[in-house]
Amino acid sequence: RWQLCGRVSMATVKTFLLILTDDFIKVVQRIEGRGLGPSPLTVVRSLRGVAYEGDAFVEHFLGDPDPFPSGENEAPMWDPTLSEFIHLMVRHRIVGQAREEGVVLGSDGTTVALGSLLLGIEAGLVAGAGESVSGLYSLTIARNLGLSFLHSQDSQILGPDGCWDNVTFPRVFTLSGPPSLATDALVNGGMDGVLLGKYLSTHPLHALQLSTVLRDYYGLHPGGPPEGPHLISFQRRDNFRRLVNGSVLQELVLGSLATLQRLGEAEDTGQAAALEDVVKGGVQKFVHRYLECPVIIPRCQWGARPYRGSPTQLSLPLAFMYIHHTHTPRQPCLSFRQCTADMRAMQRFHQDVRRWDDIGYSFVAGSDGYIYEGRGWQWRGAHTRGHNTRGYGIAFVGDYTATLPARRSLELVRESLASCGVMAGWLTGNFTWHGHRQLVNTSCPGGALYLEIESWKQFRSRDQAARHH
Repeated sequence: RWQLCGRVSMATVKTFLLILTDDFIKVVQRIEGRGLGPSPLTVVRSLRGVAYEGDAFVEHFLGDPDPFPSGENEAPMWDPTLSEFIHLMVRHRIVGQAREEGVVLGSDGTTVALGSLLLGIEAGLVAGAGESVSGLYSLTIARNLGLSFLHSQDSQILGPDGCWDNVTFPRVFTLSGPPSLATDALVNGGMDGVLLGKYLSTHPLHALQLSTVLRDYYGLHPGGPPEGPHLISFQRRDNFRRLVNGSVLQELVLGSLATLQRLGEAEDTGQAAALEDVVKGGVQKFVHRYLECPVIIPRCQWGARPYRGSPTQLSLPLAFMYIHHTHTPRQPCLSFRQCTADMRAMQRFHQDVRRWDDIGYSFVAGSDGYIYEGRGWQWRGAHTRGHNTRGYGIAFVGDYTATLPARRSLELVRESLASCGVMAGWLTGNFTWHGHRQLVNTSCPGGALYLEIESWKQFRSRDQAARHH
């Protein structure tokens, strides 16, 4: 019989409860290492039995979660204490005080619901084995979106994100606002499930283990994220956007709701036109939030101190984006852990040495593939003397006197962050880019970076900047 790690004391389980993707991968690896080793499909089905027991919608597409579909007599044995650990990791729910369970912290700083991920992986493995399965999108993301759109009632329709109690030793994830039925973690897990499911449907694992696929997708990249398209977690939004657009996603959501109605899992309103309008509006918000805008790591996730005093609200929209380099730290930050440490160091310097109320920048771009929230879209920063009420200060971590930031970081700021700000009404459509040195006597943002931004659309020269400021 399969045994998972033997018997484990409750004290040991509590010690294990660091909710990281790496912890989950280790659990998968230990299951794979028992006896002759169960197949990847066996592993996923046994975990699905924990996460989605009795779920008619899931069983409609994937059948009963029997981990041994070939008729084997053996079944996995879950040690009672470790089983509790697995339940916490894969069974999604919102509990008191807006705590979200069934989610894990990835090495890239984003939070992922494992249940949605597992459904996509199982659907992909089934398809890769030559069996028919048509519910990849329905299982992973479309059902959650449809139910959220139906039940939002003008409240929270998507999200929110949240923060871990400790990003080094994460145990509790708390949402930042009222939960929808499609939290950011569920959306992340759903997108990952689609991407890995698609991959596995055309790349059967054979001798490769599931834990290896997961580690490649969620693992650290010591030299920084690779350039170009790759099947890795920090590129989930780009990769998902290549697969679907708004109109396709709308049809997938409507199809999932129709299946739920046939199964008696959702009310049939009998008003097809009204339902289509609701879904269309919801999908438009989804596309803006998750496909057009970049991931912005919130303040609580990088361990920000509180603002000192009362922040000043900006009069929006603003018309300028001011580019900086941090100079100190001098080196690019290449990982979530390094970037969050740099953010804390910059905030300490700005507050304790310069005596500012907070970190000065509106946003900071790391070379790990993410944007970090400084003062954000709504609050006046301290980045460009004399111009802080008129534009946002965007800093790239590192000294860019002679070299450039990672291409991915440049694209995130130039394309994603800017267009997101325009669409949300934070930035005017005719906003302009400026280097810090154009407005203040400084070498910032460094010679190499300044030459780069001079080539950006909507960059304004020094003389033009002086006339318009």
